[in-house]
Amino acid sequence: MKKRKIWAGLSSAVLVAAPAAAQATALHVQPQAGIEAKADQTLLQLAQHQGHAAPAATAGGDGEGEGGGAAQLPAPIHVYRGIEMIRGHLLVGAELIEAGRWADALPHFLHPEEEIYGSIRDQLKTFNIAPFQAALKSLSQTVKAKNKDAYARARAAIDERLAAAETAVKAKQENGTYFVLETALEVLQQAADEYEEAVEKGRIANVVEYQDARGFVLEVDRLVGTVMPAASAKSADAAKALQASLDDLKATFPAVTPPKQAVKDISQFLSDVSKFELQLGNFH
Repeated sequence: MKKRKIWAGLSSAVLVAAPAAAQATALHVQPQAGIEAKADQTLLQLAQHQGHAAPAATAGGDGEGEGGGAAQLPAPIHVYRGIEMIRGHLLVGAELIEAGRWADALPHFLHPEEEIYGSIRDQLKTFNIAPFQAALKSLSQTVKAKNKDAYARARAAIDERLAAAETAVKAKQENGTYFVLETALEVLQQAADEYEEAVEKGRIANVVEYQDARGFVLEVDRLVGTVMPAASAKSADAAKALQASLDDLKATFPAVTPPKQAVKDISQFLSDVSKFELQLGNFH
């Protein structure tokens, strides 16, 4: 995110659509950490959001605000969200490295330490998670050096640390499936922030933000996959709807190199996120 934003504490927008069966369905959109209030934007209806802590506004904050933007979230979700966003950055960075684009990949290995780790560092001890900032720094150094062998070793090391961190946080949750899905929603909302920054007048104007959003969505797809058997056992229809919304979101990103024209505008992206959120109550 290159420009400075002033976030407005909007309530949720309720979008009402009429399906073929002529039964109206309310799509609930949670307020975003990165959705900017625009004077010319008309909301059909404002409704107070229920069930999720709204991200805190970061006064005068430059950069993505990926870490501090969710300071009001409960500690477990905040930490888990941070871990998944780190994974999302590394995922899209790996795609670029596989294409031989080391320089393009570098921002995605710097952002985890620069923008996310600091916001969760003090909470790691709560879950008995060992610090891993040094491992993140080592990984980014191998990318700077374009050292494939060193990168593979450093990446394996940080993946092991992230997996251990995930296990430590999730182990303390009574309803692990709902917890993972709730965290997934938070990451999707950050993806919406990044995607909004990427698109300008229907075109992809910021490639790095597009790639950030892609990495977050693909990571959410992986994360949800880890609980999909349990989710399907609880509500097969709701689980299918969750996956359908993720498939729609993934279609926004046909490749790591963005198309010139955006596949979706931000309202369409948010609509897909709202469809994901709409199913969460089935797993509480």
